Amino acid sequence: MAFYDNGDGEVVAEHVIPAPYQGYPGIVHGGVQAAILDEIVARVSFTQDIHHFMMSIRLDVKYRKPVPVETPLRFAARCEQLDQRRGRATGTIYLPDGTAATEASVLLAQLPPALKCPVAELGWKVDP
Repeated sequence: MAFYDNGDGEVVAEHVIPAPYQGYPGIVHGGVQAAILDEIVARVSFTQDIHHFMMSIRLDVKYRKPVPVETPLRFAARCEQLDQRRGRATGTIYLPDGTAATEASVLLAQLPPALKCPVAELGWKVDP
């Protein structure tokens, strides 16, 4: 997946989740949904500083509507509170009609210095 800073304090993505990631027939597995939300929400700290790595320390997910596979979906994350050590953010998976299907609330913590590495070493690409 590719994640983008929309310039309005959100990290967004659009993606079609393929059928092999279904739990029930035709529905994206809940663990896959949680993993994607965990990924996009952890990136909200980058909207303020590309070198400010944070990791999730608590992830609460609410599954409101089934998320279909093989369907264009929109993902968004927004920071609610952020400082150098801790943060709180939310993430949402939106269906094509704009309905919020899955929501996550995440507590973030600064990545321990021993785990930090340059973005380039992760294989990540940062576009201007």
